[in-house]
Amino acid sequence: MNKSELVDSIAEGAGLSKADAERALNALIDAVQGAVANDDKVTLPGFGSFSRSSRAARTGRNPRTGEPVQIAASKGVKFSAGAAFKSAVNK
Repeated sequence: MNKSELVDSIAEGAGLSKADAERALNALIDAVQGAVANDDKVTLPGFGSFSRSSRAARTGRNPRTGEPVQIAASKGVKFSAGAAFKSAVNK
């Protein structure tokens, strides 16, 4: 499912116009991105939670030459599915 299909599904399920559904989806995405970027955890009960994770600097290997390469520390996003989401997927 891509974004436009998701907007169609939201519009149909909530009885909204496609434009209103897209604005609502964009607002949700912006809110989640902003909160996680500020190191807040976003929890949607029954769905899951988004949080920021940190990866330490480490030494990797160039697969072509085998030479060691320094990989800088970085931040990523972690999603943990909620229990209701997991059970719905496993039905």
